[in-house]
Amino acid sequence: MFLNQSENKVVYDSIKSDIHELYSLLNNRNDQSPELLDILDVLGQVYKNIDDSKHPEALVNRLVNFIRSTAIRGRLNFPKNQETLIINLSALGQKAGLNGNELGNTSDKSQFYNWNEQIPKH
Repeated sequence: MFLNQSENKVVYDSIKSDIHELYSLLNNRNDQSPELLDILDVLGQVYKNIDDSKHPEALVNRLVNFIRSTAIRGRLNFPKNQETLIINLSALGQKAGLNGNELGNTSDKSQFYNWNEQIPKH
């Protein structure tokens, strides 16, 4: 079940706040691995596009799946404050239900970019 437009405003603000804080925390980490840089790219892309999304909860669901998948691949661990933000985003993403759980490749960051945008490679 997707949210109505008035609920979207609250969701947008919460998502953007959590993404901004998570981005800042991850950007200040010492271990800037290619996987972490990919996560930072996708966080920035979602932050930029969330206002135009018809279904922000589905976008956030894909974001969290990407973060989890990439973290496993890169053997990244998140301290409690970062993990809490990811869990908050996950809770918002779960509102997408089964429709938000796309069967695509969860480790492919190109799903967050438009066809005419350059995808950063690390």
